[in-house]
Amino acid sequence: MGGMLLLEDGRVFRGESFGAKTTKVGEVVFNTAMTGYQEAITDPSYCEQILVMTYPHIGNTGINTEDPESKNIWVNGFIARYFSRRHSNHRATDGLGSYLRNAGIPALHRIDTRALVRHIRDKGAMKAVISCDGTPVEQLRQMIDRWPGMEGRALAQEVSTKQVYIANEPPQPRMKVNVIDGGVKENIIRLLSMANCFVRVIPINAPVEAWTSDCDLVFLSNGPGDPAALHEPIQKCQQIIGSIPVVGICLGHQLLSLALGAKTYKLPFGHRGANHPVLDVETKKVEITSQNHGFCVDEKSLVATGAKVTHINLNDKTVAGIVHEDKKIMGIQFHPESCPGPHDSRYLVVERFLEFAEKHQA
Repeated sequence: MGGMLLLEDGRVFRGESFGAKTTKVGEVVFNTAMTGYQEAITDPSYCEQILVMTYPHIGNTGINTEDPESKNIWVNGFIARYFSRRHSNHRATDGLGSYLRNAGIPALHRIDTRALVRHIRDKGAMKAVISCDGTPVEQLRQMIDRWPGMEGRALAQEVSTKQVYIANEPPQPRMKVNVIDGGVKENIIRLLSMANCFVRVIPINAPVEAWTSDCDLVFLSNGPGDPAALHEPIQKCQQIIGSIPVVGICLGHQLLSLALGAKTYKLPFGHRGANHPVLDVETKKVEITSQNHGFCVDEKSLVATGAKVTHINLNDKTVAGIVHEDKKIMGIQFHPESCPGPHDSRYLVVERFLEFAEKHQA
């Protein structure tokens, strides 16, 4: 069955339906990774987005039970040049097509993804609607007009866990970590558990007392939406910084920067993929990183807060990491838990974050 992607500016891309026969609206963005499609579509940071893969052949390793980064598929649509109808991998338990159909997610392939990605790169990420059920074009345009977009959206509160739970409880933990869930990925919890940490996951909407209850380190997770729209979490960060070590990844990094008084802004088309070069300012080491964000911290406003820039994105020179020793905070814009992606920066989770917390506890 045929399907179509209608962009906010009126451009249309037609292809073949591969997922559920339905229609959904979202922000169309692209990811430059060659692999890791299962981790990507289950990453809560993609909430309400239509994800385009730049690599042309997606789905040949199928779907397994080990790689999801959450319990749900969060994308509102999935697009590639070609989806493999047959999968072949010893871990596979399902095919990508049936996985998407069972979750009610529309998908398109056999479209010119090179043209689509160049259009997004030139015009910026924009509202779009993916339709695989024959909905009339005029109705699709109305859906785009009604959808509020990403700016001003506090989506992290929608994807967060609704109750506190303990993810790892070793008999003699190295450290007690409270992970504030704004869309946490499973590999963050997995790596902290492998480092012999007691891991407690806290809803981002929980009272500030719950954030800091019985822990040595507060860990702010990644997540979707506009960080500046999360007014209450920002206020909670302002209340706790300086009293306890706090680290953040992606959205967490942005919340810490906002709490210090810096500003964030929306990138033209975001950073999404597993091949983004980042410079560690202190060591001069270049790491290839996994990234997934549409907003960034403004460097000029950050300097006035007393924070130090620790990492720089080499593609566009944007802020990719900060530290404020006096406030006991450290933030990383990219995804050092690296799932999917290269493992160059994984040490940040299992070594540098924990050593930072231990130093400031002492």
